[in-house]
Amino acid sequence: MSVTVRVPAKVNVRLAVGAARPDGFHDLANVFLAVGLHDEVTVTPAESLTITCSGPDASQVPLDRTNLAARAAELLAARHGIDPSVHIHIAKDIPVAGGMAGGSADGAGALLACDALWGLDSPRSELLSICAELGSDVPFSLVGGAALGTGRGEQLTELEVGGEFHWVFAVADGGLSTPAVYAEFDRLNEGVAVPAPAASPPLLEALRTGDATALAASLANDLQPAALSLRPALADTLTAGTAAGALAALVSGSGPTTAFLTKDEESAGAVAQALLASGTCRTARVAVSPARGATVLV
Repeated sequence: MSVTVRVPAKVNVRLAVGAARPDGFHDLANVFLAVGLHDEVTVTPAESLTITCSGPDASQVPLDRTNLAARAAELLAARHGIDPSVHIHIAKDIPVAGGMAGGSADGAGALLACDALWGLDSPRSELLSICAELGSDVPFSLVGGAALGTGRGEQLTELEVGGEFHWVFAVADGGLSTPAVYAEFDRLNEGVAVPAPAASPPLLEALRTGDATALAASLANDLQPAALSLRPALADTLTAGTAAGALAALVSGSGPTTAFLTKDEESAGAVAQALLASGTCRTARVAVSPARGATVLV
C-alpha cells in the first residue's frame, strides 16, 4: 500500500519584511499564491525511514533527515507514538532552491501522505501546527489557493481569488540560500527604520477581482534588493521578461527564480520563449494560479 500527494509551488505576490526579531526571524506580511507547478510525494511502508527523489535537479535534494519530508514524518509519528518507518519518494517538478517553496511543499506533502497511510485522520489544525514547526512556508503548501501569512509567515488567513493569473517562472542556474538573503536584507537595512510589514489593500482587491493589470501594479518583494545584491545577473532576467511583454516581474521569494505576470496564456508562452532566447535563465516554466493545496491522489 502507498499514498501519493500532489502539492503546489508558490509565488509571493507581496512579501513585506519587517526588521529582524530577537529570535532571528522577521515579521512578515506575505501574500502567497499557489501555482500549478507540482511535486508528488509518495509514502510506502518500509523497514526504516528513507527518502529518494527523481526529476529535474533531484541531485540537489538532500536525502537525509534534514529533508523537510523526513522531518514531517518524524514529527507526525512522534505525536502519535508511531514508528516512522516509511519510504518517501519525491517526484520533483518544482525548482530546487528557487524561492518557490519546493522543500516546504515536500514537507506538507509527506505530512498529509503519512497521515493518510497511517489512518490518523488528523484534524486540519493539528496538521497546520506541525507544518508551522517545520517552517514558515509549510502551512501554505498544505492550504494552497491564496493566503496572507503573518508572524513569520505561518499564521494564515485565506484570501479570495476571483480569476486565473498566468505566470512565467525563469529558473536560474544554482540556488540562493534563504538565510543568506535575509542576512543580506538585514545588512542593506542596517541603521534604517524598517516599517512594520503590511499587506497592500489594492493587491488584495486585485486578487479578489481577478484583475491581472491591477495585480501587476501592486506586486512587490522586500527581499528583491537583497537577492539582486547577491545575484546581480537576475536584473538582466527581469529586464528580458518585461521587455518581452510581461505585465510585471519580480524575484520569487528569496530567489533566484524570477516570476513574470502576463495578461493571458498566449502572452505567457511568448514571454517564456523570449526569456529562453535571451540566455538569461536556464529554463522558463509557464503556470496558472491559483492551485489547490496538498491533495491526496491515491
